[in-house]
Amino acid sequence: MEALIIIDMQMEMQRRMDSGAECVNADAPERIAAIAAHFRQTGRQVLHVRHSGEDPASPFHPDAAGHVPMPCAQAMEGEAVFQKRTSSALASGDLQAHLKRHGITDLVITGAVAGFCVNSTARQAADQGFAATVVRDAVIGFALPEAGLSARTIFDVTMALLEADFTQVTDTSALLAVGAPQAVGRPDHSAIT
Repeated sequence: MEALIIIDMQMEMQRRMDSGAECVNADAPERIAAIAAHFRQTGRQVLHVRHSGEDPASPFHPDAAGHVPMPCAQAMEGEAVFQKRTSSALASGDLQAHLKRHGITDLVITGAVAGFCVNSTARQAADQGFAATVVRDAVIGFALPEAGLSARTIFDVTMALLEADFTQVTDTSALLAVGAPQAVGRPDHSAIT
């Protein structure tokens, strides 16, 4: 069984984009909304993961404006919402237990941020035996100016590494054209040295 996971699409991400932060896929919210609508129409689960910072000064603290979900990540009635305090959506909270309880084996991953929470969630999913697909144009990536790394560089390297040994990588148009990709086995991590 397959489910869509929307990671960290919260107003802090919108604030970063609106502030002019260098990013890839500023139009990802529209694609995520389209994918979520498709999953709902086909009776598959849409799962929402939100980062929840413990520090009251964090833009992701539950009382902060940045914690609020973006419109594309508003949960519909009956959709599960998970809070996380770690990078991977599977490392904290109840997401992993929910997946097992509902027999979900295939994950379609969207959201933010490519080099951080999307990356760590996809890798952990593969390590735990889930078949994961990352929707490249439905993932936001930001630059790391302090490290001298552009948003495009980080994004492209992240997607290449995920596709090389952890997940399938697709685009929204391909995903919607065929419904949803079916897993082609589990990763064997043979490229890891």
